[in-house]
Amino acid sequence: MTTPGGYRDRSDDSLFTLLGEIPELVRNLVVAEIDSAKKWAKKAGKDAGMGGVWFLVALFFAFWAIPALGALIIITLSIWMPAWLAALILLVALIVLAAVFALLGVVRMKRLTRAENPVQAITVDAQIVKDAADEY
Repeated sequence: MTTPGGYRDRSDDSLFTLLGEIPELVRNLVVAEIDSAKKWAKKAGKDAGMGGVWFLVALFFAFWAIPALGALIIITLSIWMPAWLAALILLVALIVLAAVFALLGVVRMKRLTRAENPVQAITVDAQIVKDAADEY
């Protein structure tokens, strides 16, 4: 007998019949979960790809906004001084900024080489265990 929802009425089935169907139910559940995970991964990958594309478009426009900003600064400074001097001031300021950020990068990279590598830590730990085992 089926219910109005289309499901079979299981109230008259024996315990052994119900227990015998457990492996099939578990298999169906695992397959459904895997299919759901695949669908989620596909959707997440598509969303991440489109998000990456939008970031690239934003970077494209930001890339071209930087020279426009430089031109604006030069034009604004040329109100009070000759245009060549305004351009020179901007050039020197940008070179100083580039040098400062490069030095910050060098400092950060030196910090990276000072930190203990996890592989080195595991090697040291393995050597300690080996030495302790050799003592006994």
